[in-house]
Amino acid sequence: MGTPRLLAGLDQIGRLDRVAHLTTHGQMPRYRPDELVDLAENIDLRGRGGAGFPFARKLRAVMRSARDRDGQTAVVVNGSEGEPSCLKDKGLLLHAPHLVLDGALLAAAALNADDVVLGVTREDVEQSLREAIAERGPAGRRTRVVRLPERFVTGEGTSMVNGLNGGPTLPSGQKVRTSDRGLNGVPTLLSNTETYAQLAVAARLGALDYRATGLPTEPGTTLLTVAGATVVEVPTGTPLPYVLELCGMDPGQGVLVGGYHGRWLSPGAALAADISRGSLASFDAVLGAGAVLPLPEDTCPAGEVARVTRWMAKESAGQCGPCVRGLPSLADVLEDTVRGGGRNALETIEARMRAVRRRGACSHPDGTAGFVASALASFPDEFRDHALGSGCGRRVRGALPLPEDENPERLVVDWTLCRGHGLCVDILPDVVRLDEDGYPAQASMPVPERLRPKALRAVRRCPALALRIQD
Repeated sequence: MGTPRLLAGLDQIGRLDRVAHLTTHGQMPRYRPDELVDLAENIDLRGRGGAGFPFARKLRAVMRSARDRDGQTAVVVNGSEGEPSCLKDKGLLLHAPHLVLDGALLAAAALNADDVVLGVTREDVEQSLREAIAERGPAGRRTRVVRLPERFVTGEGTSMVNGLNGGPTLPSGQKVRTSDRGLNGVPTLLSNTETYAQLAVAARLGALDYRATGLPTEPGTTLLTVAGATVVEVPTGTPLPYVLELCGMDPGQGVLVGGYHGRWLSPGAALAADISRGSLASFDAVLGAGAVLPLPEDTCPAGEVARVTRWMAKESAGQCGPCVRGLPSLADVLEDTVRGGGRNALETIEARMRAVRRRGACSHPDGTAGFVASALASFPDEFRDHALGSGCGRRVRGALPLPEDENPERLVVDWTLCRGHGLCVDILPDVVRLDEDGYPAQASMPVPERLRPKALRAVRRCPALALRIQD
């Protein structure tokens, strides 16, 4: 939308190697440390990984800590993006890796950092970065890429640093700032992929030209992932409905912004919102990591929310009670509500959310509870109807993207017992197909996680007891 900056050149070539990158963006200018801090401050550069922390403050914090620690520093690029609804950082690292490296090396030069480390979780992203580092030749600094486990909590700051230091990739639960002690125990500048790419763009344009696009109060562009599939670059201030329209979508039943720790916008709010911190804050929402997820009319909101909550419970770091017990319990009661949990089901959900809030070692329980609370407020009739047993009559289409299960459970048919009653296909039409004789066409069928409750129902209701769930 408009002239691309981060995605410049990608309309001509699928991946910008070193030569194509320099042809598109030009050489990187040099900046003194104070000049780089001033640049980041003048354009109000903020972290694009979710928290939106001012980048200039991070730079100053690392510089202050370094003065007290013999000047040693490091730079870390958080390229994990464990949020299934986000692809923007993966897009940059796969297609424009040199822009990210430019920003990281520019910051490293300002901090006089010896180490630049990129933490990623995907094999193809790791390979793209290794190729880019090789294309650049000796950079005068130790630049390396480290592959970490692909989990939601990998992107948490202390979790990433722990993993890069050779420990478990889990949140520490301690309030330790990476600017004080990060990689190998030295003051570390840690920010996400898009933030470093924005820094590289701004360094070439200068503050004045960078501010020529977007809002005066929030200059520049930002990357969005729409519906978990399409990455777009938009100037800040772009109307949200215009973004959806150009992607062939509409607000549907509502729009989730900020991912699975985000908030729901009603269709009316989505039509009135634009892509900016100020606009979204007026609807009690944040852009977070740039996920924009419209919910189509043909899917069940309550079922979609329960499905995501179950996945979030499984992504727990497993280190504290609110995650280990609280989130699975919240997922249980949500699934029970979708199946018709009774009049007290909604009160039970509220109780489960209260039990995990502000008690976790990291923000994962709070973020998940906030996602559920926002859904209850946005779809009250849906949850009430499901709790009372009437439901909405719509299937769960998987509109909120989740990773595919590499080893899904399977619905297995015992041919010695099956009599072809056909109840299984009535309950599980997305899994079971009948052959021309009216029997299941396959003896073993994968069951997606979101359909597990229906698979269990099919097992219980089979008159011939011919079905079972198998790992």
